[in-house]
Amino acid sequence: MPLQQRHTSREFSAGGIVYKKKDSEVKWLVVQHSLHKRWIFPKGLIGDNVDGETKEQTALREVEEEGGIKARIALDKPFTTTYFYIFKGTRIFKTVYFYLMEYVSGDIKDHDFEVSEAKWLTEEEVLETLSFPADKKMFLEAKEFVKEKV
Repeated sequence: MPLQQRHTSREFSAGGIVYKKKDSEVKWLVVQHSLHKRWIFPKGLIGDNVDGETKEQTALREVEEEGGIKARIALDKPFTTTYFYIFKGTRIFKTVYFYLMEYVSGDIKDHDFEVSEAKWLTEEEVLETLSFPADKKMFLEAKEFVKEKV
């Protein structure tokens, strides 16, 4: 039986690992995706419906859409992860750029339909809640930069 060739496609997304400080407490934004129900950081396809959009613009837009809040990029260099997944028989190689961001304004209740819930969590809660090991690894790296600022 011959091996079936599977088409491979590439995707690029951007999003944010968002924190907010209140007094000496730091909380982090996580969202639950409406379809797959996993807990993640807000992210989306670069330039999705917006031609010429940069990684940074995409990340800020996705945080606002999926997290309901406005944030500012706190660290210019993104944390990057890559993975494969299968969608409708196509193997997708995905690269995601996550920017460390600081909360500016807004309410997480104002998230869009792609998210069923958004939460502000403590460091320990984030590690218990995130669904993917790669997200946990990036979070551990990102929080070190915030510790230096607090």
